[in-house]
Amino acid sequence: MAKKDYYEILGVSKSASESEIKKAYKRLAMKYHPDKNQDNKAEAEAKFKEVKEAYEILTDTQKKAAYDQYGHAAFEQGYGGAGASGFSGFGGGSAFDDIFSDFFGGGRGRGQTVSRGNDLQYNITLTLEEAAAGVSKEIKVPTWVSCDICHGQGTEKSSDVVTCNTCHGAGVVQMRQGFFAVQQECPTCHGRGKVVKNPCKKCHGEGRIQKTKTLSVTIPAGVDTGNRIRLSGEGEAGLNGAPAGDLYVQVQVKQHAIFERDGINLHCEIPINIALASLGGEVEVPTLNGKVSLTIPAETQTGKMFRLRGKGVKSLRTSTMGDLYCHVVVETPVNLTSKQKDLLKELGESFKADKNSKHSPKEKSFFDKVKKFFG
Repeated sequence: MAKKDYYEILGVSKSASESEIKKAYKRLAMKYHPDKNQDNKAEAEAKFKEVKEAYEILTDTQKKAAYDQYGHAAFEQGYGGAGASGFSGFGGGSAFDDIFSDFFGGGRGRGQTVSRGNDLQYNITLTLEEAAAGVSKEIKVPTWVSCDICHGQGTEKSSDVVTCNTCHGAGVVQMRQGFFAVQQECPTCHGRGKVVKNPCKKCHGEGRIQKTKTLSVTIPAGVDTGNRIRLSGEGEAGLNGAPAGDLYVQVQVKQHAIFERDGINLHCEIPINIALASLGGEVEVPTLNGKVSLTIPAETQTGKMFRLRGKGVKSLRTSTMGDLYCHVVVETPVNLTSKQKDLLKELGESFKADKNSKHSPKEKSFFDKVKKFFG
């Protein structure tokens, strides 16, 4: 009987990428695995062999090229296809390593593994002034550090570190689970392939101890909430002398009493009285570097915005300085004396008497629109 087309077996086109072929293989391998087809095990196993053979041919560059040119004849003439290997169980080839590593956590033996320590995160809160100018902060971080007695080896004598008898240095052991086998981390050496005969008395063989480290962190000018500063190698020390992880300092900037930050720009409200708003004058406004004088033109209205260039926050990545935007708020006077009230009444009467005046342009425009609306 003629063999089926390998592309047809996997359900992919001849132009399919390797990732598409691998995806199709995984889906079909799981579908036809004999353990999942106990009612029709023989047929499932045959299908499984067929799928595996197609996968191994189409993911091998040379074999795929030969198949595309000569078809199945390329392997019948001694090219060396996958058909002879058949279904060999878990660990019989890269195809099995790939699928069972993904679905069951298996895979080939790792040998002696060295796992770097965990990364750590430290949350730091800054004032706006500190974030804008940059600052050096001292922080205390509880973590694991390399043992100062055995220097991370877990024992004072290097000769006391021997090959694990359980996995024979592989770091993994093979466990049978029904029809197939799964490789798991060695329970004796925990994947390291080595064990310590005489553990260090201070770290008990782990090669590290718990300690609170004091570090100096330089915060650059311009940082904002959400920025992270990476301190390489300042995280947890790894087991048995493995490299340490990194420490990430997470920045949080406190809300300011006066300024609101928008990137590198700042905003603030400047309250002024009606006399200053009407007649104009000078007013002192705050900046992060002290007070500056701001000229208020006559007839300034609430909402008028003044821009002070270069009075914002420095960009974190460039030398660009942001700006300060001052938003004017004209205040209605309160707690008036009798004389002040009389003066305001007199002023109000003068507005009414001058019927053609434009003392309140927004008010006049508003009521003109109202009249037109109800016209």
